[in-house]
Amino acid sequence: MRVYQIETIGAPGRLTELPCPEPGPGQIRVAIRACGLNFADLLMQKGTYQDTPPAPFVPGMEIAGVVDSLGEGVTGFARGDRVAVYCGHGGLAEFGVFDAARVARIPDQMSFEDAAAFQIAYGTSHMALDQRARLQPGETLLVTGAAGGVGLTAVEIGKLMGATVIAQARGADKLAVARAAGADHLIDAGEDLRQRVLDLGGADVVYDAVGGDLWKAAFRACNPEARLLPIGFASGEVPQIPANHLLVKNLTVIGFYIGGYLKFRPAALTESLRTLTGWYLEGRLTPHVSNVLPLDRVEEGLALLRDRRSTGKVVITL
Repeated sequence: MRVYQIETIGAPGRLTELPCPEPGPGQIRVAIRACGLNFADLLMQKGTYQDTPPAPFVPGMEIAGVVDSLGEGVTGFARGDRVAVYCGHGGLAEFGVFDAARVARIPDQMSFEDAAAFQIAYGTSHMALDQRARLQPGETLLVTGAAGGVGLTAVEIGKLMGATVIAQARGADKLAVARAAGADHLIDAGEDLRQRVLDLGGADVVYDAVGGDLWKAAFRACNPEARLLPIGFASGEVPQIPANHLLVKNLTVIGFYIGGYLKFRPAALTESLRTLTGWYLEGRLTPHVSNVLPLDRVEEGLALLRDRRSTGKVVITL
């Protein structure tokens, strides 16, 4: 089978061929049709992601495809079932073997491209805003990097949950995408984020996928008792949090990493996916996939993420 493999940490990957894997007990082999790219794939390539596997490895954190073979003891699935898997890595390959507990059916109405773009971005935003930040109707949600893979879903889900959404992104084109996802107010990268948010009444919840100076400005634009979610650090700078300011304004910073739930509470992921799939079938969620590329153009897809030229998700088809 063809795969895109990272052979040396810190170096570009390459297309190669590996033997097709056989499923063991409790495992399912999936013929992969689509794989969603994530910023974390770039971090794995550099060796800076918290769950980087040892090299050589195949990146690709979320896939959709068709059940191809069942390992011993697997029940509830059959060959030909349409499924999605939040696999962590191994997605940029023609076939993958995954624990059955991680495999979820997808409805016939959902394309493989949408399914591959769905799990991490929507799951992150739904669980972060609902279970962790407890976003309430009528509150104001500030989303930085609002046209990116997770940021755009935070805009969409925040609006579904009844919040007033302020979206920050770079440039008119990206802001238009955030507006189409439901943003009520738009802030360009060159504007004074802190002052604009304060002029709009301040933020009750901050969903920050960028870090750096944007985190600092968002932090200073919070209302008393606001909750802040440091979701990612696309700027390359991990924020340092002044605890004395937390005290004065009664702020709460909430850690959230969706991958951690695979280890200590996977049922929460399953329940979230069930809710999100229902919203998708009702037409309330519309995944935004800006680029669909074949496997032999995966480097181009990663460059779109690296250079921040994509909006929403980039999907590789196989």
